[in-house]
Amino acid sequence: MFNSADQITSTARNSMTSQLNLATSLTGSMLESMEKFMGLNLQAAKATVENSINNAQHLMLAKDPQEFFATSAQQAQPQTDIVLTYARHLATIASGAHFELSKVAESQISESGRNVTDMINELSKHAPAGSENMISTFKSVIDNTSSGFSQLNRTAKAAVEAMESNVNAASSQIAQATAKTSSRSKK
Repeated sequence: MFNSADQITSTARNSMTSQLNLATSLTGSMLESMEKFMGLNLQAAKATVENSINNAQHLMLAKDPQEFFATSAQQAQPQTDIVLTYARHLATIASGAHFELSKVAESQISESGRNVTDMINELSKHAPAGSENMISTFKSVIDNTSSGFSQLNRTAKAAVEAMESNVNAASSQIAQATAKTSSRSKK
């Protein structure tokens, strides 16, 4: 089949190297995204604790129930802003993670596909008569895998866009509701 065992070894080595590069790149991207997510959560926790302490101090200074409720209503807006900011940052992290993972996966899968196609082409040159159907099946599997990845990538992109759209819509609704609540409490 092959001219030498070196061709088989070289093809296998290229394939393994490509797979290792894919795993390394995906792991790096995932760790970076998790680091951003954990940092966001720490910032949100810190802001929430500081805001809660500040709010409690202001509520304790209220001289009567009316002032207490007015102060309480005024404190709702900053809390809403923190939640909205958190949601926007989370959507940005998710979008960035999707972009990075897609870029890495697309590059590595393309390279892997080329390596496998090269191996199949090399096999087909030296394959015995009658093996054309098997080689055609292998090529079809490679093409279907590539098409499946493309569809998965489009679906994931649509999901991230839908999430961003939902976060923006929820942000608008929350901001409107908070504004209505604030205006009612001032009356």
